[in-house]
Amino acid sequence: MLLVIDIGNTNTVLGIYEGEKLVHHWRLETSRNRTSDEYGVLIRQLFAMAPQEIHRIEGAIIACVVPPMLSTITAMVETFFGLQALVVGPGIKTGMPILYENPREVGADRIVNAVAAYERYHSACIVVDFGTATTFDAISEDGKYMGGAIAPGVMISAEALFQRASKLPRVELSAPERVIGRNTVNSMQSGMVYGYTSLVDGMVKRIADEFDGPVKVIATGGLAGLFAEHSDRIDDFDPDLTLVGLKILYARNVR
Repeated sequence: MLLVIDIGNTNTVLGIYEGEKLVHHWRLETSRNRTSDEYGVLIRQLFAMAPQEIHRIEGAIIACVVPPMLSTITAMVETFFGLQALVVGPGIKTGMPILYENPREVGADRIVNAVAAYERYHSACIVVDFGTATTFDAISEDGKYMGGAIAPGVMISAEALFQRASKLPRVELSAPERVIGRNTVNSMQSGMVYGYTSLVDGMVKRIADEFDGPVKVIATGGLAGLFAEHSDRIDDFDPDLTLVGLKILYARNVR
């Protein structure tokens, strides 16, 4: 069994693969203040639902965009699982040429998503990842990582709105029935959901216009389902795309 860990700025997602099947996955808050021991205890509590499987973990791979967290989680994996985790970063075999001016600047999660998307389609594609930031990643028809774009995430934008506009309340992030809101709550929800969806669709169109042919668009991330439902440009939605990519990269690097 394989332990895959995606450490993001807001959430850390863990998954357990048995062969090609994702048998368990959990989403935790990313906390820089927790020690490796605290994370280990927390993860052992998660494994309490399947105690026999903790002893069947044979490998681990980590993607991390929060540098202070990397040593904490690698230490946790070593202490509680007795494994040296593979870390996505410089030197790892991705099977995908990186055309960024400085490949080291590309976030590990973006590379992992790109690998998973291209493995799924084997054609030109765009990955939209709805996380703390919303990232757009472009992969060419012949499997090269071309680059992309980064926008403020919808929750960052909403938080700024709540803090800066004193009369606007915090509202649930959900789609109202109409775009034209008739009260403050619906108006805010319309702007956050439909307005942000239009941002995503507009960016996807502009990126796709720089391709020579058709492009598949896949969305991932914690909030992807909400926006994929209302988008005219998103073709597919996979909340576990990053975990899939980690599994693929592990197979490419560990025989």
